[in-house]
Formats: sequence, structure tokens, C-alpha cells
Amino acid sequence: MVKEETFAFFLGCIMPNRYPQIEKATKFVMERLGYKILEMEKAACCPAPGVFRSFNKADWMVHAARNIAIAEKMDADILTVCNGCFGTLQEVNKRIKEDETLRLKVNEKLKLLGDYKVNGTITVRHIAEVLGYDIGPWGIEDKIIRKINARVAVHYGCHFLKPTKIREIDSSEKPTIIEEFIEALGVKSIPFKEQLTCCGAGGGVKAYDGNASMTIFSEKMVNIDEVKPDFILDICPFCHLQFETGQDYLNQNQSCNYDYPVIHLSQLTAYCMGMDQEFIGLQYQKMGRDFLFGEKSTEEGV
Repeated sequence: MVKEETFAFFLGCIMPNRYPQIEKATKFVMERLGYKILEMEKAACCPAPGVFRSFNKADWMVHAARNIAIAEKMDADILTVCNGCFGTLQEVNKRIKEDETLRLKVNEKLKLLGDYKVNGTITVRHIAEVLGYDIGPWGIEDKIIRKINARVAVHYGCHFLKPTKIREIDSSEKPTIIEEFIEALGVKSIPFKEQLTCCGAGGGVKAYDGNASMTIFSEKMVNIDEVKPDFILDICPFCHLQFETGQDYLNQNQSCNYDYPVIHLSQLTAYCMGMDQEFIGLQYQKMGRDFLFGEKSTEEGV
């Protein structure tokens, strides 16, 4: 068991509204690993880095700082499972830590919102970063109940690794943090063309221009389809939404025949650690039927 550490769990918008199973899986994984997960009362949208920041960077930072201030009152680092939330909160937190003048300006505006103040005392973490580095493949081995014999297409998304100088997690050109971790779960990452490109959802593209979003996504799916993975693995609920609904759109409008299951890293890890399928949400997916509960699944210690 790892040393107990407390996290303020930042839910974001999409996960609790569309994918509560990812939320449940994340709590299961972190608590089984010895972490204490706290709810962030009155937390709001991060807000999204690709839209809000483009129109009003100052208010974008203040809005994010309010969420950070809530976690500081709890004396806990923030944990996110979304690349967009991570992108906003991690960047703003880093900037207010490093720039005292900026921190003072942000705090002046925060006074208008109530009893909020940022001091730069916490860190913002992504679930993939915590699992990949703090736990690592070496630390998850004795927590695994099931291993899955599968080939997957790993999608990192945009905001988890870039901009590199701000994130400081892994190489933005040749990352290995996810590949190395899931290997311990029995899962093999299959490289595909332009693997690190956007899924087409971020930056406000999906909301502003659906056609452009689907053009980008279509190219992504062509490249994934070339390597024929068993499923697509992501680390972000917004990317998750794009891969799920986008496949249906392409099938209906471009005569495609995609049927790739989509799973978040938290879901995969929770299942391998013993979480019941009825709570993890995988029984409703093709992956749940064919890979987790079928002949391709190898279970140990069940």
C-alpha cells in the first residue's frame, strides 16, 4: 500500500454528466491504491482552455484560480481525469506560483467572487500522470486481479503533454508513460500513423464547426483502422465523447463501418484491479462483451 495522500477530485463538466462510470472507476482505483479522494464543493468549470482563454485570458485565469483556491482551502492537490481541465488548472496554477505580480492581480479579482485567495501551495495532477509515474508499472503489479490480453490504440490527446515546457511530464513527440503502465495490465499499445494528433474535439472546433471536427476525426480513425486494435484507450472524457459519437457519425454519414470500443484509462485500470463490471460501465460496450468477459480475457486470482 502506498503512503496515504489526499487529493481534491476535480470532476469537470463532461465526466459527471456523460460518463459517471469514469468517475466511479477513478475513485475505486485511487482508494485501492491508498489515496484519499475528497469532493470539491462549489467547484465550477475549469474553464475550457481552447475557448474561454481565446476570448478573455484574464477572466479565464481568475475562473481557474477560484477552483484552485477551493483545493487550497482543503489543503489537497487537485486530481483530474480530463486533459482540458488539466491543461487549464495546471497552467494557471504554475503561472500564479511563478509570478507574484500576476498572483496579486488574480487575487484582487477573486475578492469580487467571495472568500477566495490563491497562494500557490498545491499541485495539479492528471490521473495518467499519477498512475504512470507515482504508481508506475512496478507499483501496480501486486494490485492486479485480472490481466487483459489485448492490442490497443492509445490516444494521448492534446493538453496532457503540450505545451511541453509547462506540462513537464513526458516527451510530446515520443511519450511512453501510458504504454509502459498498461503493459503491466497485459495490454499492448499498437503504434499508428500520426498517433499524437488531435481527435478533432478540442479548441472549440467541435462546437464551432462540426464538419471540420469530423474531418480531423475521420483522418484519425483511418489511421487507427489501419492497425485494427481491439479497442481505443483514452485519458480524457472529451476525447472519449468524440471517439464514441464520432464513430457513429462517420458510419451514418460517410458509409464507414467502425465499431471500436472506447475505454478510459481509469476504467481499464479499475477492471484489472477487480472492480465489478456492473459498476464500471463496460458491460454496455462491445469491449465488455468480447474482451473483458470473453475468450480473449485472461483472469488471475478471481
